[in-house]
Amino acid sequence: MCPRPETAPPPTGLRFGELASLRRRDVDTANAALMVRRSQAETQTGALFDKAPKPDAGVRPVAFPTELLPDVERHLADFAGAGRDGHVFLGPQGGRLRRSNFREDWLKALRKAKITTDVHFHDLRHTGNTLAASGASLRELMTRMGHSTPRAALIYQHMVNGRDREIADRLGSMIRKTRGDADA
Repeated sequence: MCPRPETAPPPTGLRFGELASLRRRDVDTANAALMVRRSQAETQTGALFDKAPKPDAGVRPVAFPTELLPDVERHLADFAGAGRDGHVFLGPQGGRLRRSNFREDWLKALRKAKITTDVHFHDLRHTGNTLAASGASLRELMTRMGHSTPRAALIYQHMVNGRDREIADRLGSMIRKTRGDADA
């Protein structure tokens, strides 16, 4: 089964192909993390296969909020394929997830959430990585996203609402410490 809106992928910023190729053995519930080892691709004839993620940096662990662990465990119990090699996300008839068979479920989820603007699945990656950029170093963001160069990660380093104030307040705290203020 495709993920229901309430059991959608945790906010990890993974690419569609990385999510589609996740297996049960890639989900570490003890540490609330996913291990990205492969990415699903599709040939022009429609055959699906797994390949190494885009750059070498694509093989990586990606943590998700522990608050979502019950949802992840419920998804594994109710929707994932059987066994250690069972796919975490399946298509509508229980086969491998494809972009083409996911599209209708995605549009249905958007309607259910009353989202009327043109939102693509990849926008979740952008949103997740923008939120992750809040407080993350460039290297940390690159690792989380599976980027081997800073160029792509810098896209997500733009200002997030309120971050300018947080940065200024942190600088102010450093100034108070340097001056020896007692309340630093």
